[in-house]
Amino acid sequence: MDEIVGIDLGTTNSLIGIMDAGFPILLADADGARLTPSVVALPEDGPPLVGSPAQRMRALRPRETIYSIKRFMGLRGDDLRDEDMDVSYEIDRSGAQVSARVNGQRYSPEEISALILGKLKANAEAALGHAVSHAVITVPAYFNDAQRSATKRAGELAGFAVERIVNEPTAAALAYGLDKLSTRAKIAVYDLGGGTFDISILELNNAVFEVLATNGNTHLGGDDIDTALIRHLIQNHDHLAANPEAISRLREAAIAAKHKLSSEEFATIEIPFLDGETNFSATISRAELEQLGRPVIERTRAHCRRVLADAKLEPADLDEVILVGGVTRMPFVRQFVAEVFGREPNVTQNPDETVAIGATIQAGILSGAVRDVVLLDVTPLSLGIETFGGLMNVIIPRNSTIPIKAGEMFTTAVHNQRSMSIKVLQGEREMAKDNWTLGQFEIEFEAAPKGIARVGVQFEIDVNGILHVLARDTRTGSEKVVALQSAIDVSDEAVEAMIGDSLEHAFTDMAERVWTEAELKSNEMLAAVDAALLLVNEDLEPAMRDTILQRVSDVRAALRSREAKRLKDANDALDRATETLAARIVAKALESAGTP
Repeated sequence: MDEIVGIDLGTTNSLIGIMDAGFPILLADADGARLTPSVVALPEDGPPLVGSPAQRMRALRPRETIYSIKRFMGLRGDDLRDEDMDVSYEIDRSGAQVSARVNGQRYSPEEISALILGKLKANAEAALGHAVSHAVITVPAYFNDAQRSATKRAGELAGFAVERIVNEPTAAALAYGLDKLSTRAKIAVYDLGGGTFDISILELNNAVFEVLATNGNTHLGGDDIDTALIRHLIQNHDHLAANPEAISRLREAAIAAKHKLSSEEFATIEIPFLDGETNFSATISRAELEQLGRPVIERTRAHCRRVLADAKLEPADLDEVILVGGVTRMPFVRQFVAEVFGREPNVTQNPDETVAIGATIQAGILSGAVRDVVLLDVTPLSLGIETFGGLMNVIIPRNSTIPIKAGEMFTTAVHNQRSMSIKVLQGEREMAKDNWTLGQFEIEFEAAPKGIARVGVQFEIDVNGILHVLARDTRTGSEKVVALQSAIDVSDEAVEAMIGDSLEHAFTDMAERVWTEAELKSNEMLAAVDAALLLVNEDLEPAMRDTILQRVSDVRAALRSREAKRLKDANDALDRATETLAARIVAKALESAGTP
């Protein structure tokens, strides 16, 4: 069968992937982003914008920007409740099918979803250098026939032959490698995304997943936490409630703060001229966010109990509990899941990418690209390559079962770079210099601006434990393959010494990594701000320009200080201070293109 892509058509974000030499790769857009926001902007004069450009437009033109369209897929007008209408664009429920209305024109959920799928298709074709026309698309397990048919129609409108519609929990289980568990293993998949919640119990029987029970809520997710946070933030600013543009800008900042609070205790929100006149500033703690979000998360408890009852199981009967969806990154959500199911959830996969990886594996199974694997051994230490800034980027984690293939896509860090040095490392330390070097080689490509060249790096450990490293220029297809020393032939003493060193230096290693990542971000932001100011400097209000320049000065001072927290805070402050600047640049670009 022809090459098949796997697609996670998500409520908040969507992804696309393909099997390459036996391992799943999620394909990025021209900016290197694998996550494509499931957002479509429909300006009155001009072509539709999809993904990140539409996401930016959401704050500028909320009535013309459609998001969370998956909530309405395959629904009729009388299926909706009043609370379902809580979006910034108009919902038309008068016809036989729910539709969105923008600038007087109706758009079905399939049409909007087709635009998102078309964007993913274009991203994949640009990355691969050839057309893709066959796809596997995932849906929630609770989707009915009408919703599944609508999803299939959306894929066909986008130019795909939809080979299969796959349940999201089944895809997630594949991504976690749970198809390799013992026969009749039982798995719970707790999937909490931006707009929907899905809890499913699966049973594995002879390498086939069967959904024993599923439950959920198509209108429960991270968006509800965002809404609760926004209401908390504007409780003393009543005038903002009637300003959709201000609320849209505040929502974007609140979401960024929510993400930050998954790893930090406090986040500050600062938005200059939020309502066109006054600045907005607030600090939110992780404890406050958890208090606001707990009622939302508690609503999932009844669904979890019901699905266990439907499957006639107790929590102790489960072999695994896995997490899917970006909201499950929040520490208190993971604690809640552990409490409900009486066991720690499996958090070994990126919850944003799990379903897409599973969809890609399923696509590979259908096309014949994935075959049975004999499990022989495990990797004693992590394997990876050195990336910009001297960091260790792990490609195959320690204790991975072999034979195994895994890979990632990398890009250039400087303008007109003509080659990339692939330095292969083994070890558990954060910085490349502290790990063992297994080998090094270079791959050459045509000179291009920073971030344009794409090099796919694949690690394969064969049944004999030999590591084969492949680097491929995705533009020309030229590649190099190098066979290195055995990746598993390491003495127990050496492994113990490396792991001991990683534990002993864990705090200093992490501090150095955090500083390096913050420093790289600072240098990138400073260059971008300098370029942006040249474009719109004359259009900026003096107060805004002064604020941005002060934040730039703060970042430069923090760089000299070598204090990681100070630098991260300065980066965040500069990021917030330039939100309006970014919006102005987008608006100016639209104006230049003839969009009102």
